[in-house]
Amino acid sequence: MEYSNLPHTDIEVSKICLGTMTWGRQNTELEGHEQMDYSVEQGINFFDTAELYPIPPRSDEYADTERIIGTWFKKKGNRDKIVLATKIAGKAEFSKHIRSSGFARESITNAVEESLDRLKTDYIDLYQLHWPDRTTNYFGQRGYKHDVPDHWKDNIHQVLETFQDLIKEGKIRHVGISNETPWGTMRFLEESKVHASLPRTITIQNPYSLLNRLFEVGLSEIAIREKVGLLAYSPLGFGTLTGKYLGGMQPATARITLFPNYTRYSSQTATKAIEKYHKLAQDNDLSMAQMALAFVNSRPFVTSTIIGTTNMEQLQENIASIDVRLSDEVLEGIGEIHSEIPNPAP
Repeated sequence: MEYSNLPHTDIEVSKICLGTMTWGRQNTELEGHEQMDYSVEQGINFFDTAELYPIPPRSDEYADTERIIGTWFKKKGNRDKIVLATKIAGKAEFSKHIRSSGFARESITNAVEESLDRLKTDYIDLYQLHWPDRTTNYFGQRGYKHDVPDHWKDNIHQVLETFQDLIKEGKIRHVGISNETPWGTMRFLEESKVHASLPRTITIQNPYSLLNRLFEVGLSEIAIREKVGLLAYSPLGFGTLTGKYLGGMQPATARITLFPNYTRYSSQTATKAIEKYHKLAQDNDLSMAQMALAFVNSRPFVTSTIIGTTNMEQLQENIASIDVRLSDEVLEGIGEIHSEIPNPAP
């Protein structure tokens, strides 16, 4: 395993982060525990979760993923060996069973307390806003439309003040953002620069893969210059970059088969790109999944790549991507495909 520091800290995290959003829906508690056991054996020390999980969210399964991690910590007694990240859900139609108030002080405080209880821990290493409070383009929206009704009032100072209080209480250590835009990222950074007592945003968890390299357009420069580490999610595009859906295949237990409304990475244009990446991998005797992950792992603005699997074979293959080095020929091939079909899955 390889490691990097969470920016502006001395906390060392594995370059592969274990994602958990299937636990409690597609995976049982036992299977979640098995994944954590194997991951730790392979040198992974970084877990990412959220109160929203498992996905797709349902009220009767609310926060079951955090509970599964909590029972594993209780059984193993190794909380101090893991860097733990979780997230607070924002206001949205699909999260109305959690809250309707957005990132108000009371909402954040209660969410942290409840996550601590479920996770069986006294502290959270990295606490993240799952998506922006304001109306903007995230979760597959390609462009920003300002004419969408948005009653948001700038609450970023208040959010950071709340986080600072929780840091002082020892309940969280550091803070991050997720599904953010360049404007939002700089707004958080600006607030903590102007008000030095407020905590600095150290990570951003956004989608990044061969099918979606939009992070490179405006956010990669911010990530490098401001030292805000990308925690890349969906590096395999809901599994499409394994090639398992090519030719119209629909594996019975696969994510898009079970949840066909998840079409973010399944457009005709995306499928054309996937076919080209699949051929490139085959021509170079590479697993398509490992080629896709190795590309993400190698980017200079990526702090850690979040993998999510539903079985041990997938987990083993994904973790092993850390040992894959892409040749100049493969990187050139990726560049050519990207130039021909750029960012087909926003």
